[in-house]
Amino acid sequence: MTAGQADLPEGTTIVGIESTCDETGCAVVVDGRRVLSSVVASQIELHARFGGVVPEIASRAHLEAINTVIGRALREAGIDPAGVAAVAVCNRPGLIGSLLVGLMAAKTLAWVWEVPLIGVDHVHAHAYSPALDDEPIAYPAVALVASGGHTSLYHCRSPVDIELLGATADDAAGEAFDKVAAILKLGFPGGPAVDRAARKGNPDAVKFPRALLKGQSLDFSFSGLKTAVLYHVNGVPGAIRQGVHKGVAELSAQDVADVAASFQAALVDTLQIKLRRAAKATGAKTLVLGGGVAANSALRKAVEKLAAKLGASLRLPAMEYCVDNAAMTAGLGYHLLAAGKTDNLELAATATVRR
Repeated sequence: MTAGQADLPEGTTIVGIESTCDETGCAVVVDGRRVLSSVVASQIELHARFGGVVPEIASRAHLEAINTVIGRALREAGIDPAGVAAVAVCNRPGLIGSLLVGLMAAKTLAWVWEVPLIGVDHVHAHAYSPALDDEPIAYPAVALVASGGHTSLYHCRSPVDIELLGATADDAAGEAFDKVAAILKLGFPGGPAVDRAARKGNPDAVKFPRALLKGQSLDFSFSGLKTAVLYHVNGVPGAIRQGVHKGVAELSAQDVADVAASFQAALVDTLQIKLRRAAKATGAKTLVLGGGVAANSALRKAVEKLAAKLGASLRLPAMEYCVDNAAMTAGLGYHLLAAGKTDNLELAATATVRR
């Protein structure tokens, strides 16, 4: 238990609900770390033909899946609702229609079971995810959360004392992966597709830019990197295209792999440089990685090397907790409950990140 938190009884059980984007999740977690069940219904097939998440489709799919997902999670956990201490739900940030589905379900459960409702920041939950089914995170820590919707750096003094150090000014890292995958016609979701293609490529084949911004900035910008890939593949608009590719159709399989590897190297290099800056600025000796991009093989290797160089410990989430899931919601909800940070049934959904 962290300073400033109450001692909750052993066996405190939290039910978590997640519906911020295109995964419908429900989980049951004991004492903030022991996951009894974690059920996630993915919508990848629904959005694949659009090359990205369509908000209206996502919210309708959540409506169809939410009751089934909650029921399955409770059955797999084998718990009696009478033993549930609270219901935690990610109510920010995310797609507003999607958020509302999970929030309404969580409010209903909290009201019926007569237990506290806990609003959870989705991005903060990603920063907590390495603790699931593992040892507690040693604080203070610096957390890099990189996903389709967010690329953020946090100074974490405890699970619930989190300060935003830097965020993306435009495209998030996962969004850049999706857009580059679309340019290279690798499919959706883009992160795993680019990662697979990059394994056969040369990361030094193309010198793509690293947007580090001015001074020792901890903010991110990947729009220029995405555009550089677009121009490399399709040519610069209005330019004479002699010796320049006119489109992905003219690229060989090796060319595609080289572009994927070079793009990934530029993005990962930028992420680890910013993480190093944050670690040095805060003096934190624990590095935390979270979010969907935390599953990227090149990023995991890069931060492992960085942690060793800095003499810091590194906490990586298990692969199943990189994607959006409700276990991290319930896990962080436990600490919010211990800190007395609960909400009432008037809790609102918020689409934007709290700065």
